[in-house]
Amino acid sequence: MPRISKSCTGAVALCRWKSPGVRVVYASTSLALAAVEMFVNLEPNLRPDDLISIECAVPDEIETQAVAVDSLARTWNKAKDESLRGVGDTWVRARKTLALYVPSAAIRGEWNILINPAHHEFSKIEIREPKSFEFDLRMFR
Repeated sequence: MPRISKSCTGAVALCRWKSPGVRVVYASTSLALAAVEMFVNLEPNLRPDDLISIECAVPDEIETQAVAVDSLARTWNKAKDESLRGVGDTWVRARKTLALYVPSAAIRGEWNILINPAHHEFSKIEIREPKSFEFDLRMFR
């Protein structure tokens, strides 16, 4: 398991780690990573004005799982391929753990978190109040 905290921020509706129709919450281990993950998937020159961040905490006693990076194809971070979706889909269906740590394709060495809302321990996550979020204008020059 990577050395990462059990807190998460943000959620983005990307599909690298799941197939369409499979329900998961995408989160990151920091607001900065969540912002980068969102930013790299924006349409060029589109500056959203309706973003929010939501911080949450997974209690330490809840078991989590992590994808072993060395088990992935060498080019896993280059495209959204079916093998990655299969990893996420299989994990969601198994419902063994509430959260799955997956490597970030945007920033190597960082981790995103998939959270399974159908897991029986989902209600144990501490979800804080949403806060408005906006990107710095300099990012759109």
